[in-house]
Amino acid sequence: MSSVRLNQLLSMHQQDPADAFVLFALAKEYERLQLLEVALQHYNRLALLDPNYVGLYYHKGKLLEATGDHQQAIDTYDQGINVARAIQDKHALSELEQARWELAD
Repeated sequence: MSSVRLNQLLSMHQQDPADAFVLFALAKEYERLQLLEVALQHYNRLALLDPNYVGLYYHKGKLLEATGDHQQAIDTYDQGINVARAIQDKHALSELEQARWELAD
């Protein structure tokens, strides 16, 4: 299940393991490759490294929804909502609230 893009991202990650964007991109690439557990691990690492990386919460929540873990998805959206409010990112806040509302409905 090799991917040129995955190999490039892994190389970039090796050069700078603290690059939040690369971690996010790795999570998305693993998702694309249907390696959902590995993608989730990268989202979790990103949350530890940079909890204000607000985009991770929407995508992690959607991944959790896809795997059927709805309560964990709601919890993830709630975390993201708190972060979006704290950093005053109205666009992310709106997306996270909508995703949470749709799931809880």
